[in-house]
Amino acid sequence: MQRQYETVFIMTPVLSEEQMKEAVSKFQDYLKKQGAEIVHEDNWGLRKMSYPIQKKSTGFYHLVEFKADTQLLKDFELQLKRDERVIRFLTVSLDKHAIAYNEKKRREKEAAKDKEAEKEQEK
Repeated sequence: MQRQYETVFIMTPVLSEEQMKEAVSKFQDYLKKQGAEIVHEDNWGLRKMSYPIQKKSTGFYHLVEFKADTQLLKDFELQLKRDERVIRFLTVSLDKHAIAYNEKKRREKEAAKDKEAEKEQEK
């Protein structure tokens, strides 16, 4: 049975931008090869953490929203656990209200980008 999930993972801050992008693409490729559909992804960049993890106070945050089978989720989380670049991750199963909320937020963000682009063209 396919469900929609949202995973946020934090990668170690000692990675270069290129290494971080390579790690993210590795996880995306894994999901796609296993038949998952990536609905949305967002790179939050380098952020300060609430508390130190492995003596690090910052990390690269990345969000991936996807549709997948429950068995695939277990395998995906195992991939995250095995990768030494990932400090922490959290996966949440989205209900219909969370899915609707995420879609609404994305539409609002797109509308704001469109208005900004219109203002730039007027200048």
